[in-house]
Formats: sequence, structure tokens, C-alpha cells
Amino acid sequence: MSVVRKKIVVIGGGPAGLAAAIGAKENGVDDILILERGNCLGGILTQCIHAGFGLHSFKEELSGPEYAARYIEKIKEYNIEYYLDTMVISVTENKLITAVSPKYGLIEIQAEAIILAMGCRERTRGALNIAGSRPAGVYTAGTAQYYVNLAGKMVGKKVVILGSGDIGLIMARRLTLEGAEVLMVLELMPYSNGLGRNIAQCLEDFNIPLKLSHTVVGISGKNRVEGITIAKVDENRIPIKETFEFIECDTLLLSVGLIPENELTAGANVKLDPITNGSYVDETLQTSVEGIFACGNVLHVHDVVDYVSAEAYRAGVNAAKLCLGSKTSLAKKKIKVDGGVRYCVPQQIGDFTNIPLMFRVGSPVNNKTIAVIADGEVVYKRKEAFLTPSEMQQVNVNNDIAQKLNVAKEVCLTLL
Repeated sequence: MSVVRKKIVVIGGGPAGLAAAIGAKENGVDDILILERGNCLGGILTQCIHAGFGLHSFKEELSGPEYAARYIEKIKEYNIEYYLDTMVISVTENKLITAVSPKYGLIEIQAEAIILAMGCRERTRGALNIAGSRPAGVYTAGTAQYYVNLAGKMVGKKVVILGSGDIGLIMARRLTLEGAEVLMVLELMPYSNGLGRNIAQCLEDFNIPLKLSHTVVGISGKNRVEGITIAKVDENRIPIKETFEFIECDTLLLSVGLIPENELTAGANVKLDPITNGSYVDETLQTSVEGIFACGNVLHVHDVVDYVSAEAYRAGVNAAKLCLGSKTSLAKKKIKVDGGVRYCVPQQIGDFTNIPLMFRVGSPVNNKTIAVIADGEVVYKRKEAFLTPSEMQQVNVNNDIAQKLNVAKEVCLTLL
């Protein structure tokens, strides 16, 4: 089996992969290959037929397929090569990719740079340890979205949704519009894990109740779900026995979190961040292995696709620079987080110029100041009335602040 050689290989043809390939092409590299395991480009966007995409990137409201089409048209205009139905089965530290597809069989590709853009997958029932039988009618919210939007199949008539993630909220509205009765949305935490606009547009506008600090403790039914047992949880998220309640339904949707698809990343000996479950990257979005970059939901879970595209484009630009011989030797500073900030991406930075610091808080807080501290001096601050873990925050530092951060020995992102 001969080895194909490519300058840049992008793994994943979703919004991150498409933007990364365009970024590399527009910055001087023509030899680019996108590997996509699905039968079309666009990734998860192809089943997201609701509006709300493109407000930042295109200053207009688009559906998911419309947003993806803008990037796919650009891929075709630039003649960027892509393989569909191609599953990457391994990536090595030396940037050797092994993949398999019906059209090309087993192939090996040696890349000068790899951009990881595999996205993320949904957490399933198996990760939740819910007691009860295993009947039909239990779906992840994304699977239900695929059936309803792409396959034209209804998943149920009487639905309960566990978890208030954005896909679950959007499916609460979608199923209601398709004629199903969505009884309630349950959330284990004392706060919602979805965007505020989705709570308003998908639940409040349709009078669907959201029960915070509640979970599912049992599933009943032999062949099909016949009902579930729900319970209120205490401050330690342990179900309170006195609050057990049986709810009759035929479908349970799970919207309980996303997991970055980093099995290939780990196989390449790339360092992973235990908080984000994604790669540990610098300001160029390069991982701990030189020549391997990461972007989009495989790096950390985003809530707005426009931010995915912007981040991925930067990864493509930097991968192109590496292939064209541009290397940085600046010492990297680890960004410390404190005061309720859960993580920061990038995790380490050599040059802060034009680098957005992306982060989430660990729990909802009111009236806090986002601050960047360099050697004990507050060089950036922004007052926020409300911060929640469900909404990613971004700090954009100007050139004057970047110069101070570049010469500082210690940089901390915190809340005051």
C-alpha cells in the first residue's frame, strides 16, 4: 500500500473542518485534503434546520444547512479536495493517518500538518446509570433531531426531555411543532445548561415546564417506554426519595452533555486537558505535538457555530504558516484561572496579540468583573451582570494590553 503525501489534512468536514481548510487555502497552501466520515460535508449542521446561525459571521440569520452551504461553496470554488464516507482509524505522532473508505479502501496519508476537527458526540444513557429496563423510545436529542429533520420519522407522541442542553431545548420546540406533547424538561443542576435565547424561544414560548434540580431515576416499559420515575435532587445531586413521581410517557430524550471526539487525538500522544476533554493548545491552536492543530468542538464545546468557524479559520492560517516555514520560538506562558473561571483556551500563550481568550465559569454568578491580571496588575476588566456555564465568554485584548501580557511572568484570568 503506497503512502499518499499531503501538506495539510483536515480530519472532519463539519463547520470547523470547512473553515480550517479555507483558512489554510487563503494563506498560501493548495495541497489540502478533508477527510469526512459522513456522506456529505457540513457535519451536524445538515440536521440543524432551525434558524440562529450566521449572526456573527454573516450578519444575517441562517439555518444550519444554509450556513454550511456558504462554506461548502467556498470549498468547491477553491477546488479543495475532500473524501466522503472516509473513516480515520488512527493518527500517529509522526502525522501518519490511516483511513478506510468504500471508494479508496485502506489508505495511508503522510501529512506535514494535521488539523483535528472531529467535533463531539452526545453522552448516552449508558453514562447516566438510570435504573430500569431497556425499552425502545430512549434517544439522545441529536439522534431524535436526525430522525425528525432528515429521516422524516417521529420519535414519539408523549415526550420527556432530560437535560437542558441546547439540542434538547431545540427538540422540545421541534417536537411540539410536529404534534408531539412535550411534558417537561428536567435539569439535574439548579440552573439551565442552554442558551438564554433557547430557554425563551423553545420552552417559554410553548409553555413547556423546566424543572430544575430534577432527574430521572427509573425507566419503565418492556418493548416501549411506558413511563419514567423522576425525583428532585438535593444540593449534592442525590435524589430525594420522598419526591419520587411517576410520569406516563412513550419517549425519553437525553440532552446531558457533549464529549469531544478525542480518541484519535489521544492515539497521537497529544496532551489533553482534563477540564475541557480537548487538546492542550497554544495561541496558534497547535497541540503539544508539533504540526497537529485542534479547533472547534473537538477542542472545547462551543455554543455558537460562528465562534467555531472563527477559531477553525485561525487554526488553518497557522497550519499554513507552519507548512510554509514560519515557526515561533517564543516562550509559552500557562494561563492561570481563578475566581470561578473553570478553564481558558488557549491554555498557554507566547504572543497575546489578537488572541481571544475563551472561557466558561463553573457556576452562575451575578455582577462580576472579568479580569486579566499580569504580574499582579489588572490590565483588562469587564463588568458582567450575569455569567453562566452554558454561555462561553470571550476576552479580546487590544495591542497595548497584549504588550503588557507578553512581557509578564504570570498571567491570570479571573473574576473579581
